[in-house]
Amino acid sequence: MSFINTVVSWFFKNRIGQIEHFKENPIEVQNELLMKLVSSSSKTEFGKKYDFEGIKTYADFAKQVPLQDYEDVKPFIDRMLKGESNLIWPSEVKWFAKSSGTTSERSKFIPLSSESLEDCHYKAGKDVLSIYCHNHPESMIFDGKGLVIGGSHKVSEFSNKTYFGDLSAVLLQNFPLWGEFLRTPDLELALMDDWELKLDKIAHATYRENVTNLSGVPSWNLLLLKKILEITGRSNILEVWPNLELFIHGGVSFVPYREQFEKIIPSDKMNYMETYNASEGFFGIQDILGSSEMLLMLDYGIFYEFIPMDDLEESNPRIVQLENVEKDVNYAMVITTNGGLWRYMIGDTIRFTNLSPYRIAISGRTKNFINAFGEEVVIDNAEKALDAACNATKAVISEYTAAPIYLNDNEAAAHEYLIEFEAEPDNLDKFTEILDQELKSLNSDYEAKRTADLMLKQPKVTSVPKKTFYKWLKSKGKIGGQNKVPRLYNGRKYVDEILSFINQ
Repeated sequence: MSFINTVVSWFFKNRIGQIEHFKENPIEVQNELLMKLVSSSSKTEFGKKYDFEGIKTYADFAKQVPLQDYEDVKPFIDRMLKGESNLIWPSEVKWFAKSSGTTSERSKFIPLSSESLEDCHYKAGKDVLSIYCHNHPESMIFDGKGLVIGGSHKVSEFSNKTYFGDLSAVLLQNFPLWGEFLRTPDLELALMDDWELKLDKIAHATYRENVTNLSGVPSWNLLLLKKILEITGRSNILEVWPNLELFIHGGVSFVPYREQFEKIIPSDKMNYMETYNASEGFFGIQDILGSSEMLLMLDYGIFYEFIPMDDLEESNPRIVQLENVEKDVNYAMVITTNGGLWRYMIGDTIRFTNLSPYRIAISGRTKNFINAFGEEVVIDNAEKALDAACNATKAVISEYTAAPIYLNDNEAAAHEYLIEFEAEPDNLDKFTEILDQELKSLNSDYEAKRTADLMLKQPKVTSVPKKTFYKWLKSKGKIGGQNKVPRLYNGRKYVDEILSFINQ
């Protein structure tokens, strides 16, 4: 092991003791954090409005501060974009993460305070490496560089004092010195706007580097790796980067991409590490070998609450503290952060896989599910069922989306899947049958609606041409960054758009 690898590994491993502390004292750490957030913001406009000085306990906080979504906080953010300060957070906020979540036309601007950048996002980046080094003491990851594909950002049109961009771009623009030293490519390339040109230039600029790790959204990294093989004429990525050992991924489920990565990086020594990060904060890191569940990170300046999905549509939903959550229940996540988001419903759903320490799995989005007929199918159901269908038919999925088929005079009610296969199933009918059977076994509500074909018929699976989803996103100006294909949608907006796009 080189000297630099030894020193840097030691630096990151020092964090393990602090992680053990919040694992052993989760409720104490969270309660102390909440009171610190409330106290620090008592003089802000928001703090005065909701009498933060009168909040002494969680019960006070829950009683005085209402649940918020983006529309509730937007008036404050609009003013912050124009340069106003001390509205929802005491320190000056100059940076905003532009987030659309899916392919929605409307963008959100999530405030990124200096505290949320340093104590959440960058702290999380160090923790990912700390946990990895702890689990892999033989790692040589710091002998080379990490390849990070950024988004793009520009000066905010609202004020010359505020800036916005994709979260990855904002993080790269403000990267600490230690991060700059460990990553590639140059900032100018990483932040290019034109994604097709950017991927080409990054491929040319990095294939001669000693890249030991990759970070980012699976789909865009896969496109880059294929571009590098095209340029170099190599048969797999290890012939280009023989020391590659880790892919840190997040943003979307890795399940549909794993087989493609294992094919292009053919090594049983290659490691894959899932993270749960969003514009609003960094929440979870895969911390144990052999399991995809993630440790809920409790000391990043984020206080957590949870709403059981069964209660989400209620006018006064039941809100559960961390100490009262249950395993295998789908919860909508509510966060209070050191970026000024208060009891903010992020729109993600999670389930707890372990309660000591608290580990989670992402189960979907509060708006990305199919429940047109009471079947309540979430992304977690669909991912597992599709994975089983792929394994049984030797298929590999690149991208997919699904939506309901509504009952009418010409068609029975069902679910429709548009799937772009990297490798087609050896029998599409068998693929569809297994998908259906697995959904039944995973979801009793779906199974009930499928009984005797009375409510729902078997799913309709349509194989679409390769690069359909990429071309569709490109036609909407939505390639790169955090733009993603919506996996499930409780309406036909995206499915009909894509079908129309193919026909054109």
